[in-house]
Amino acid sequence: MTVAAVSRCLSLLEILAGESEAVELSELADRLDMPASAVHRLLATLTGHGWVVQDAASQKYALSLRMSTLAFRNLDARNVPDVVQSILDRLASQTREYCRLAILEGQDLVWVARAQGAAHGLKYDPDMGQEIILHATANGKAWLATLPEEQAISIAYSRGFGGGRKLGPNSARNIDALRVRLAETRRQGFATSVEEAEAGTAAIAVPFRASADSSAGVAGTISVAGPLVRITPDRWEELASALHRAAAELSEIWPLRSRQRDAARPRERVPSMISG
Repeated sequence: MTVAAVSRCLSLLEILAGESEAVELSELADRLDMPASAVHRLLATLTGHGWVVQDAASQKYALSLRMSTLAFRNLDARNVPDVVQSILDRLASQTREYCRLAILEGQDLVWVARAQGAAHGLKYDPDMGQEIILHATANGKAWLATLPEEQAISIAYSRGFGGGRKLGPNSARNIDALRVRLAETRRQGFATSVEEAEAGTAAIAVPFRASADSSAGVAGTISVAGPLVRITPDRWEELASALHRAAAELSEIWPLRSRQRDAARPRERVPSMISG
């Protein structure tokens, strides 16, 4: 399979991953800007390997659960759920809001764990599969603000400020606006997103490091989010304090997570130098 074919397969999987219902071949061809016959060949390959399923009645296509299975297997291999879930659960209980943790992967943040603390009233319960838009989310800005400014701007600029993505009415639309918000994040000691990633919601986030050493690199971010009517400015300091405590706990245990992951890897056998 060529590099171009691999790229097209990945694009097809990304499209299907964003759909709650099965999709017709013609629609997939339109969205990929490819001939239907070529898309059909890709689908046949993916179906044959168990990544895609076809509804027998409608003949439409949908992503199988194999991707989810692999994702959970990978999280288990990294020891992410066991290590962080108790901290997230406690944070959610304290704040009575929705809490999430994202891990830094190269120049991206990826959601890996969550906890719901809202027991009554409106509940914010977003899709964990959503992309973290760095310039518009509290988590994204919390990480970007730890970088040299020009590096942070370069990363955000490479992603674009629009690109057809549906964002909230207050999201930054250009580099100058982002500079101001990153400066505000550094000054406050925490990042906020008020109707930036999506309308009607607000969030606060802080980074956590790979160890308790303040010089250690950032490992990820942790956030509290909820409806705009509850995540109000008068709660920001309270929520930020809870987040900083949780981040300190994560930094303390993160080296343990790494050791557990290393211990779980199969070790290469060293040939014996003793002859018998």
